This record gives sequence, C-alpha cells and structure tokens, in this order.
Amino acid sequence: MIFKDYYKILGLETNRISAEEIKKAYREEAKKYHPDVNAENKYAEDRFKDINEAYRVLSNQASRRKYDRMWNTHIGNKKKKEESKEEKRTLDSIFTDFFNMFVGDIDNKKETKKQNKKPQIKGENIETSISISIEEGFFGANKKISLRTVDGKMKTFSIKVPQGIRNNEKIRLIGQGKVGENGGKNGDLFIKIQIEPDERFKLSGLDLVTDLYLTPSEAALGTRVNIVGIDDTITMYIPAGIGSGEKVKIASKGYKDGKGGRGDLVAIIKIMVPKQLTQEEKELYEKLEEISKFNPRI
Repeated sequence: MIFKDYYKILGLETNRISAEEIKKAYREEAKKYHPDVNAENKYAEDRFKDINEAYRVLSNQASRRKYDRMWNTHIGNKKKKEESKEEKRTLDSIFTDFFNMFVGDIDNKKETKKQNKKPQIKGENIETSISISIEEGFFGANKKISLRTVDGKMKTFSIKVPQGIRNNEKIRLIGQGKVGENGGKNGDLFIKIQIEPDERFKLSGLDLVTDLYLTPSEAALGTRVNIVGIDDTITMYIPAGIGSGEKVKIASKGYKDGKGGRGDLVAIIKIMVPKQLTQEEKELYEKLEEISKFNPRI
C-alpha cells in the first residue's frame, strides 16, 4: 500500500495547522488543478482527484486524527530525524568556523606538517677491523681503536673483546656510526676481529695447533714430554717409533667456544737432527749406521 501525504498534496509542509488553513490550501490547489482549467492535462485530473481525497480526510476531525497518527509514522518522525541531523551539522559547522577563526584549521595544519615532515633516514653503518692475538681472544681483552670522524677529528672507542670470540666475528657498537638524517637513528659501528697466529699457536677452528720437537732418539725410543698449552702445561707420553709429521691430540685443551666448551690441543711432531755433532756423537751415529738395518726408502 502506497502512503499518500495529504498535507503535501494540499501544498502543506506540516500537520500542525488549523482547519481553516486546510480549507484555504484546498481551494488554492483545487483551483489550480481543476479539469476545466487543464482540459488537456491528464496529470491535472489525477491531481485534482487526490486534492479532493485529501480534503475529504483532513476536513473531518475524526478521520484527520486517525490519519495524523499514520502521517507521524511515515512522515513526521523522519522529518524530525532529518531536522535533528541538519541542526547538528549546522552546529558542527558553526563550531568549526568559530574554532578555526581563532585557532586555525587543525586538519590543514596537520596535513601541511605531514607534508613538510621529511622521512627519517638512519645513518650509515661503519665497518673496520682490528687484529688480536690468540691469547687475547682466549682470555678476553679490552682494546681501543681510533677512527677519524666525518668532520676530520679523531675519536677513540673502547672495545671489550669477549672470551672465545671467533676469527672474523664482528663486535657491534650501537649508534656509533654515521649520524642519521631528519631525526633518524645513528648507524652502528662494526669491528671485525682478526685473530693472528703467533710463535706458539695457530688457530684451526677451535683447535690450537702447535709444534712438538723431538730428538731422533726420543722419537725412536719414546719419551715423556711437557707440552706448554695456552693456559697450563700438560705432561704426556710420546710412544716409541713416532714419525715426523704425526699428530698428538690433547682433548679439551684448545680454544674456547664461547659456551663453556673447548677444542683440542694438537701437537705436530717434528724430529730434529743436530746440525753439529761432537766427536763422540759422530762415532755413535756411525756405529748406529753400521748395526741398524732400518731403511726409510724401502
């Protein structure tokens, strides 16, 4: 069922009017759309019928009260909501205009600020390297390094080298790199650790490699020797007949792994022959040559 707005048909915007106003509106609309005046306009005839129907309902108090209840449901409540929304929009607009008059357009300011704000850029990282000894890497050490800054000045950094640091491992100093742009964080300084071999040890992974020198008689007969490790001295037995180039391993006496463990100490046998002999030594070697049947070339 289509609801007809009789008040609108009579050219009225509200139902809060008197019976005399309804009659006056009816006369004006009826005169305007009377078939005699609009003979060729079919729409005018339909409109004239609606005008009469509207007046018949609204001119009777009982039927008008009944119709008004329907009108409020279909038209009146919606208008109130629309008027309330429009009023709120008007008040909001007035408040915004008033506020902007004294404070300025916040949104525009925020947008302008956002547009003008440059993106934060983190500073570049710097990388350098230092050399340390095997002992410094094993026991840990405090080192200092001096670098020239972008403005040409020298700056000294203190570095704590942890025990068991690995070769080519990097120490990171946060925020000690190049300065960031537009409020961005500074870059970092990375120090690459290079562990250099020394006269006693070479580092092979976690193993400490050293040379163990023996005389020909020690190698032939076997002997007990003291091997100086990185943090203590180890006594061990060398079996008879050991050859030059062979390796003797001492477990868990090598380099630290940084987790409480250690590699091995590896001793490489090197048999040393005296370059100068006493007369007695020479005679003994000649006697040994006569009686020995050992031939390393067979």
